Amino acid sequence: MAFAIEIPGEISALRRLLPGMAICLAITLAAIAFEAIERAAFGRAWLESLVLAILAGAVVRSVWSPGRRWQPGIVFCGKTLLEVAVVLLGASVSAAMIAKAGPIMVAGIALTVVVAISCSYAIGRAMRLSPRMALLVACGNSICGNSAIAAVAPVIDADSDDVAAAISFTAVLGVAVVLGLPLLGILLGLNVLQYGTLAGLTIYAVPQVLAAAAPMGPVAVQMGALVKLVRVLMLGPVCLVMALLAPHLGETLTSSGVATPARKVGLSHLVPWFIVGFLGLVALRSVDWVPHAMVLPIGQASSLLTVVAMAALGLGVDMRALRQAGGRATAAVVLSLATLGAISLALIACLHLG
Repeated sequence: MAFAIEIPGEISALRRLLPGMAICLAITLAAIAFEAIERAAFGRAWLESLVLAILAGAVVRSVWSPGRRWQPGIVFCGKTLLEVAVVLLGASVSAAMIAKAGPIMVAGIALTVVVAISCSYAIGRAMRLSPRMALLVACGNSICGNSAIAAVAPVIDADSDDVAAAISFTAVLGVAVVLGLPLLGILLGLNVLQYGTLAGLTIYAVPQVLAAAAPMGPVAVQMGALVKLVRVLMLGPVCLVMALLAPHLGETLTSSGVATPARKVGLSHLVPWFIVGFLGLVALRSVDWVPHAMVLPIGQASSLLTVVAMAALGLGVDMRALRQAGGRATAAVVLSLATLGAISLALIACLHLG
């Protein structure tokens, strides 16, 4: 007599996810290892693991297209784990940090983000980028680079090729900004407070802000970190606005080249669960309900999950689509970043920091 063993649904679902998750984790570990090699060889990582993961995933995809067996786990890493990473990002920001900047500074940073997103979106559309690609570039440049792109992408149902292109080009330009900004600060004759503010307003990632501000001393580093954290806080409200705008973005072009209508946005898209979680964690951090000893581990967990998600996105990238979007996307990123720099310098002049 044959006996059939019934496998619980949860275990069966996990087994479906494991193959895709395994390849994403393998790419993640390779990216982290390569970043460590960079730091050991050059003293710093010119390309962070997040960027390396998406590039490595795209390279793997160019020589091997994952079949149906791999897709559930890849999709899980690229969507669910990414959303969890956005929630955990909220632990890095608190109301106390914002209060230190003062209401005028906070209002100025918020205005800078709004104006920069609007100008960058207009530049992207003028460069004939799709509405979603233009928004990804605008939010990435104006808020916090890769993290903003990763957070906004699921809200506006962005195509994985657009996400990969925006992150790749934004990341490469980010390295150039870190290297060139100290020289610009000297040429403009900025004092340490002004330079720290400029670094916090224009550079994508917090570690990059610290690296760019370090040549100007600890005061510039502290100012840059504070401004950057306030800028990161704009991510939640911006995502909510993006959710409202999503139904009006028109058609989106898939990686296969077939135009598909934009999805209708229901309540869950208007207020995505991960944005609610992000703001909730900010609130908990603000009332000191997040133990100080947990802030760093939570931030590290968020970073790790984002790297895994980027590996998954890389596996979904068609390199031919990246090549097609390259020139226009690069031009849009460069022009929008230059615009952000001009807006930031205008704000610094108005604040009379000194």
